[in-house]
Formats: sequence, structure tokens, C-alpha cells
Amino acid sequence: MKFSVLVAIVPEEMEQECIDAARELGAGGITILQGRGIANEAKKSFFGLNYDGCQSVLLMVLEKQLSLQVLKTLKHLLDPEGTNSKGLVFTTALEHLAGIDMSQVTRFERTLKQTL
Repeated sequence: MKFSVLVAIVPEEMEQECIDAARELGAGGITILQGRGIANEAKKSFFGLNYDGCQSVLLMVLEKQLSLQVLKTLKHLLDPEGTNSKGLVFTTALEHLAGIDMSQVTRFERTLKQTL
């Protein structure tokens, strides 16, 4: 079984919606990090200070096929019209993996069998 890491950088206010969508598709554990970003153009100004908002970084280890489904779903949530994305989602392949909960692997296998 091949695994990928899915990284989603989403606005803090969309964090729960993205988590719910990923879990509905079969994602198990999700690591959530808080971050700040600097955009190409400043979003808001408050007494001369630029505020770009807070982002949540969602990290997921997923079976390769599942990671593509989650990526497409999150892309649609973040950019429904395809013109102005509110976040960034990407995957990268995992070469070596240790410490994954075996119940997660079992769930991935079950999901694969259902889709085939």
C-alpha cells in the first residue's frame, strides 16, 4: 500500500469544514498547526499594520488514492468557482513510514476494497 502526505493550508474560519470533508471521505488522524502567512498583496490594513489573517495547516497521512479524493474535495471547498482560491492543498509521496496506527491501515484497505 502506498501512502501520501496531504498538506492543506486553509483559512482558520474554514478549518472545521475542511476537516469534516476529509473525515467524511475516510481520513483518520489529522495534525493541525496554526500559522500566519504573507500574501503577494496585503489583505487588510489597521493603523498602517497589514493583517493577512491566520491559517490552519492540516497534515494527513493517507492512502494514495484517498489523498487524491481529499485533495479534489478540499480544492472545491477553497475555490468553488475556480477563480479565487482561499487556500493551498498539495500531496507528496511517502517513501518510508513508521508509527501509523494499524486501525488506520485497516480502514484504508476496507475503503479500497469498497471502491474496487
